[in-house]
Amino acid sequence: MLKRITIILYIVVIAVMAIATIVEKYYGTEFVHEGIYGAWWFSLLWGVLTAAAIAYFIKRRVRRWTVVLLHLSFVVILAGALLTHLTATQGTLHLRKGEPATFNKWTMVLDSFSISYHEGTMAASNYTSRFTINDESKKAMGLVSMNKIFTYRGVRFYQSGYDPDEQGAYLSYNSDPWGIPVTYTGYALLFFSLLAVWVDRMTRKSRFSSLSSLSSQSSRSSQSSRSRNSRIPVIALLMLSFSFSAQAQRTIPAVSADQFGRLNILYNDRICPVQTFAMDFTKKLYGKASYKGFTAEQVLAGFLFFPDEWSKEPIVKVKSGAMKDRLQLPDYCAVTTFFNHDMGGYILGPYLQEAYQGNRDKFHSDVLKMDDRLMLVMELRQGTPMKVFPFGDRQNNKSGVSWFSPTDKFPAAMEQERQEYMKNVFGMLYGDAQTGNMEHFDAVVSKMAEYQRAFGGASLPSKKQVQAERIYNKVPFATILFMVCLTMAFLSVIRKRWMQIAAIAVLAVSFVALTICLALRWIVSGTIPMANGYETMLLMAWLIQLLALVLSRRYPLIVTFGLLMSGFFLLVSHISQMDPQISHVMPVLSSPLLSLHVSIIMMAFALLSLTFIIAVFFLGKPRRTEPTLGDQLTDLSKLFLYPAIVCLGFGIFIGAIWANVSWGTYWGWDPKEVWALITFMVYSVALHEQSLAWLRKPKSYHLFMFFAFLTILMTYFGVNYFLGGMHSYA
Repeated sequence: MLKRITIILYIVVIAVMAIATIVEKYYGTEFVHEGIYGAWWFSLLWGVLTAAAIAYFIKRRVRRWTVVLLHLSFVVILAGALLTHLTATQGTLHLRKGEPATFNKWTMVLDSFSISYHEGTMAASNYTSRFTINDESKKAMGLVSMNKIFTYRGVRFYQSGYDPDEQGAYLSYNSDPWGIPVTYTGYALLFFSLLAVWVDRMTRKSRFSSLSSLSSQSSRSSQSSRSRNSRIPVIALLMLSFSFSAQAQRTIPAVSADQFGRLNILYNDRICPVQTFAMDFTKKLYGKASYKGFTAEQVLAGFLFFPDEWSKEPIVKVKSGAMKDRLQLPDYCAVTTFFNHDMGGYILGPYLQEAYQGNRDKFHSDVLKMDDRLMLVMELRQGTPMKVFPFGDRQNNKSGVSWFSPTDKFPAAMEQERQEYMKNVFGMLYGDAQTGNMEHFDAVVSKMAEYQRAFGGASLPSKKQVQAERIYNKVPFATILFMVCLTMAFLSVIRKRWMQIAAIAVLAVSFVALTICLALRWIVSGTIPMANGYETMLLMAWLIQLLALVLSRRYPLIVTFGLLMSGFFLLVSHISQMDPQISHVMPVLSSPLLSLHVSIIMMAFALLSLTFIIAVFFLGKPRRTEPTLGDQLTDLSKLFLYPAIVCLGFGIFIGAIWANVSWGTYWGWDPKEVWALITFMVYSVALHEQSLAWLRKPKSYHLFMFFAFLTILMTYFGVNYFLGGMHSYA
């Protein structure tokens, strides 16, 4: 009865947290924090679960010290959370420059607030507030910035926001002298005990010692049955290519276009090669980085210097089936298709008005997206995006250098001669392109490059960064690797010696290529590539391939699993809504804890992903397969499960420290935090085979691991694309 009560309470707690994240989506954060997370009954629910778990633990007379310490750590963490809930004080303080504000009987005055920018852009790199505290006869000077807090008499201040005029700042404060040390102690015990349990499991005599039998011998013995009735689940993808017989409109030669693409431009709030802008422009219109044999730079030049001709070219891909049906559009349209005088001008106009009035069904959402793509062409015809002219302008840009397009409003401090140059240079290029005077065209572009080097200053990327970005732009790493990995995963089920060698070779080459891809992104951005969804997908694939290579000699089946799962994550990065563009990270992400937190969490997810694919393999295997294979697959899955739980627990701990440094609280009940906790709790169930007899049956265990993977999907994709929250950028 006690076990049943504990299990029911455990399920209820998980369900309440999951429901709360969905309720927050529709009713707001404040409603959920007051009505659920901060409610007395929610604390009572955790308390009753803890009491029931302790009673059941004592009843079972558990004596293994590692297990005792592990469960004790949870009690300490919950005790710390309760202390935080009961004793901590927190809030937000608004300060205006030079105006005293009262806080706990002493006054605070904001001396200055400043924003630091990445050179040449308006992308913020940091926010800093300097203030003075007058406490009776004592005066203290305080400074807070992103990821840098200030502590005074037990109260911790951190940067929260600022006024639009930059004359005021919002400082959040938090005082939690009891909850933080107790909770941190619990987290430390959790990590140590998880590690100890894992080591204890691996060193004890158990079925783990028999895992070496899951080698080429077992693979060969079951080869015949697999080759006859194999039902291995494999992701298949049909790549469709489109070709047109019509000849594309004229543009500048590839050599000249390449030189033009080497100029720098302010795009996506950073300085990058024009080539990057050209590739994004072409992909947004056509879906690919080239068109009819023309490079992206030639496509961009075509719309710049031959706008009327290229506006008639069927280059705009219509992805929406609803738009195709309702507007009778082909798969590819010209820009002019959307401007039809017989249909009243801009054919999307009436539907845009309906969308602006609140109609956001699938059709109208697709209309908005198409309108954004067409506006790119319209703006390009005006020259608006071509911010290729740097100018030292500390009056208007605190980073020191501003970048202008020919149509921008120039500052009064800019010399008239320079203004005329910026306004007219594209006109010269247009004339040269129209007359075919490419020698003069190239000379003008060369002079533009000299101008950028002369006045771009520190805002210009280094030669190493430019070279890295051009290489990265030329090689579609994710596209190539997901096809290679998934194809080889399918072929590797053929248990021949030569095929196994080929699979390992492909895995190794893919790992090297993915390493190069991540290294190039790191060089270009200057930060470790794990700050957004696209980069973490690449990191997941990289970690899975690394694990598969390390374990491939002892466990040959892991090569198939590694290829399949890494190929899946690469496929997701390729086809999903994730943005592959390289950009500056948010100021709050500029912390050394970012790389540690994300890499450890991703390692946990990578390991758990392998348990999922093993479960798929087990559930899809033929019935005639040897019974021992099921036990071996179960043991292999648990070999990944234990370090995964360790990594997940430690990753949550590091995330709590980071949150405490950045936001002043180690736990904020953000949807991502909640679902990470849910994932940890769900997968922890699989460790309790002594209490849950059904987990000892291979089929039941793998079914559980199969459905447990849904929590990872919700933690990663559900939060990012549905629930939102502070972590939705990851």
